[in-house]
Amino acid sequence: LDFALDAKVTSVRARLNVQRNGAYDRPLRLDGDGLSALEVLVDGAPANYEMDGPTLVLHLTGDAHEVETRVEISPETNTQLMGLYVSSGLLCTQCESEGFRRITFFPDRPDVLSRYSVRMAADAVRYPVLLSNGDCIETGALADGRHFAQWRDPFPKPSYLFAAVAGDLQANKDSFTTMSGRKVDLGIWVKAADVPRTAHAMAALKAAFAWDERVYGREYDLDVFNIVAVDDFNYGAMENKGLNVFNAAYVLADPDTATDADYDLIAGIVAHEYFHNWSGDRVTCRDWFQLSLKEGFTVYRDQSFSADQGSAAVQRINDVRSLRSYQFPEDAGPLAHPVRPECYVEIGNFYTATVYNKGAEVIRMMATIAGAEAFRKGTDLYFARHDGQAVTCEDFVQSIETGAGIDLAQFRLWYSQAGTPRVAVALAHDAVAQTATLTLTQSLGPTPGQPTKAPMDIPFALAAFDPETGKCTAAQLARLQAPVTTLTMPNQIRAPILSLNRGFSAPVIVEAQRSAADLAFLAAHDDDPFARYEALQQLMLDTLLAAIKGAPLDPAPVIAAVADTLANPVLDAAFKAEAILLPTEAYIGDQMDCVDPDAIFAAREALRHQLGTALLPQWRAAQADPLGMSDDLSPQAKGARRLHGVALGYIQAAGAPNTATLAHAQFTQATNMTNRMNALFVLVNLHAPQREEALAAFFTHYQDKAPVIDKWFSAQAGSLRDDTFDTVVALRQHEGFALTSPNRVRALIGGFAGNQRMFHRLDGAGYALLADTIITLDPINPTTAAKLTPPLGKWRRFDTTRQALMQAQLERILATPHLSKDVFEQASKCLG
Repeated sequence: LDFALDAKVTSVRARLNVQRNGAYDRPLRLDGDGLSALEVLVDGAPANYEMDGPTLVLHLTGDAHEVETRVEISPETNTQLMGLYVSSGLLCTQCESEGFRRITFFPDRPDVLSRYSVRMAADAVRYPVLLSNGDCIETGALADGRHFAQWRDPFPKPSYLFAAVAGDLQANKDSFTTMSGRKVDLGIWVKAADVPRTAHAMAALKAAFAWDERVYGREYDLDVFNIVAVDDFNYGAMENKGLNVFNAAYVLADPDTATDADYDLIAGIVAHEYFHNWSGDRVTCRDWFQLSLKEGFTVYRDQSFSADQGSAAVQRINDVRSLRSYQFPEDAGPLAHPVRPECYVEIGNFYTATVYNKGAEVIRMMATIAGAEAFRKGTDLYFARHDGQAVTCEDFVQSIETGAGIDLAQFRLWYSQAGTPRVAVALAHDAVAQTATLTLTQSLGPTPGQPTKAPMDIPFALAAFDPETGKCTAAQLARLQAPVTTLTMPNQIRAPILSLNRGFSAPVIVEAQRSAADLAFLAAHDDDPFARYEALQQLMLDTLLAAIKGAPLDPAPVIAAVADTLANPVLDAAFKAEAILLPTEAYIGDQMDCVDPDAIFAAREALRHQLGTALLPQWRAAQADPLGMSDDLSPQAKGARRLHGVALGYIQAAGAPNTATLAHAQFTQATNMTNRMNALFVLVNLHAPQREEALAAFFTHYQDKAPVIDKWFSAQAGSLRDDTFDTVVALRQHEGFALTSPNRVRALIGGFAGNQRMFHRLDGAGYALLADTIITLDPINPTTAAKLTPPLGKWRRFDTTRQALMQAQLERILATPHLSKDVFEQASKCLG
C-alpha cells in the first residue's frame, strides 16, 4: 500500500501478489465501496477489467499475478467514519468490519490473510506523525515539505485489522519486557495537551501485558505497540495489529475529568483490545458469522482481568447487570439471534450484546464446566492449533473439549439457539428422611426463525442453607441437560433455603418461590457474593412488582434488609453500594407482560422515598464520610465514593429540604469527577436554582473536553423531571451538539431512549424524536443511526396505544428514500 495522504484527496496505490487457490477459472473479484479505479495494472501492464456494482472484476489467465490499482478518496467528506476519515485534524482509519473496501479494492473478508508493507507520505507540518501496523522500518524527508514512513507487519492479517493514522500527535512512551526478554516500545498517541491524561491507560496496558502472560501464557510478538486516541469513532476501540485506535473517551483520564467508573472502563477496554492480539489477531475469524469467536472470548478475558484488578464480586455484578440490561431484552425481542448468527444484511448490526456479552458467558460456562486448569489446557491447544489461521467457533469448542477432556456436544447449542433459557426450581422436603429434593425444569421459548428448541446444557451452581443455623448444608454444580433434572440433598434436617445460580453460573432466568424472609436471609447469610446481591435485588423486585399490580407497597422487608447490609462490617462499601440500588425501571419492565412506564416509575420512586426517609441518618453518615470525598484511587476509596453517591441519591429521594444545597456544595467542592457527577445526577432531578447554576458552570469549565461534555448531555437526558423531553429537544439545538459525533448522539439521544418514562410518553413524542434523529443521521452515519433503532423494536411489550405509535415511527423510517441497509435491517426486523 502506498498512501499520498491529504484530508481533501488521498491517493491510494495497492499492489497485490495474488495466486490462484485451486483448479478453477473464475475471475478475481476485488471489493470496493464508493471507489473509482483510476488505474488497473496486471503484471505492470494496463488491464481489462469490469465493474460489477462496486466490485472490480479481473479475468486472469495465469495462476499467479501482480495486480496494481490506484484510487483517490476524500477523507474529509467521509462522515460514515468507516475507511479513512478525518477526526479533529487527524487522518485515521476504521476497517472492521468492511471499511477497508472504502480505502482500496481488495478481497475484503476476514479469511484472506496477507502480509502488509505500507508507505505513507504526507505534509510534514500538518501530519508529523505517520503510524501503521507492525514495525517502522524507514522514515525520511521528501520534496515540497512532505515526509514519509515505511511500516511492515510480519504477521499475516485480514484487511479488517489494517490501520493507518497521520496527524499532529505526541506520545506517552514507555516499555515492557516480555517473559522471554523481548523489549516492547509502548506509545499512547494523543493531542499534546492530553498526554498527562494517558498515565492510567499506560498503566492498564502494562498490567494487561503481564496478566496475559501469567494467566494465558500469551506473549506479545512485535517490537512496538501503539495506541491512538481519536475524538470521532463509531465504537469504543479497535484492535488493529500493533496499532490500536481508540475512542478518546476510553483513553483519557485524570481525577478532574474521569469518574471512577471511567477509570475502570478504560482499564477494561485497553486490556480487551490488547488481549485481541491473540484472540482475534493471531487467531482470527473465518467469516463474520464467527464474530463471537474473538469477541465473546476476549470479553471473557477482559472481565477476568478486571475482576483480578479490583473487586471480583462487584465486577461480576456489573457484568450481569449489563447482560440483563442489554442482552436479555435483545433475546426477548424481534432482534434475537444466536451467538453465532445464521444470516445478516449488514454485519455492523451484529456487533451486539448477544455476540459480545452472551458470547462471554458461553466461554465462562465452558471454563466453569472444565475447571481453571483444564480450561487453560484447552486454550493453549486452541492457540497452538490455529495460530495464523482464520477459524470458527467450532474450532474453539473442539480445542476446549480435547484439551480439557470434556464432552461439549450438547453444549454447542448455546452457539446456535437464540433466547434466554428459564430454569424453574421446585423444592420438596422430607422431614423423616431428612432429604431435600429439587426438581429443575428448563425451557427455552420461540425466537424469530426458531420456533422450537432442544434442551440446553446448563451449568447451574446451587447451595442449601439451614434457616436456623445459617450454615451451608450442601453445595454443588449441577449440569442440567434434560428438560427435567431431579437432585436429592441428604442431611437436611429442616427445609433448606436455596441459593440458586450462584455466581451467575449460567445466563438464565431462575423461577423459584422464595419468600421475602428467605430472600432477606440470603442477603444476610449467603457466602456467595453474587447470590447475596441477587437475593436483595429479588426482594426489591418482588416488592415493586406487587405494588405495580395494585397491592399496597410494603417497604418494611426491603428497609430492614438494606439496613442490615449497610451495617454489616464484613461487606465492603463498593459491594454495599451495588446491592442497595433499586432495580432500574427498564429491568422492572422486562419482568412484566405489559410494561406500564408510569406505574413502574411511581412504585419505584415511592420505594426510594421510603428507603430514603427510613434510613436518612445512615445516608447522611455515608454522605459525610471523608473517604468518600477523597481523590484516592484505592479500592477502598472508590467504594466509599460509590456509596457516597448512592447515599446522596437516597437523601434526594427522601425529599430532604436541604438536598439542593447539599448537592450543590458537593458539586462546587468536589476535587474529582466522581463526586462532581454524583452531585450533578441529583441536581438535574431537582427544581432549584442550584440546578441551572451547576449545569452552566459545568459546561463553561469543560466545553473543550468532548468526553466530559458527553456526560453533561447524558445527565440531562436521564433526568426524572417531567420536562426532560423539552430539555432534550432544546439540547439538540445546543451549540455543543453535533450529529457528526457518535459519542454526542449516544449521550443525548441514546440516553433519552434509555429514560423509560420519558421516552415512552403516551403522546408518542419520544418515539418521533428518536425516529427524526435516525432519519436525519442515516445519510451521515448509518452505523450510529442503526444502533439507535432497537428501542422502537420493543413495541410488543407495551399497551396498544404505544404499540401503534412505535409501529408508525418504524414505518416512517422504512418509508424514507435511500435508506441505508444498516437502518433498513434493524427497522424491518423491529417492525416484524
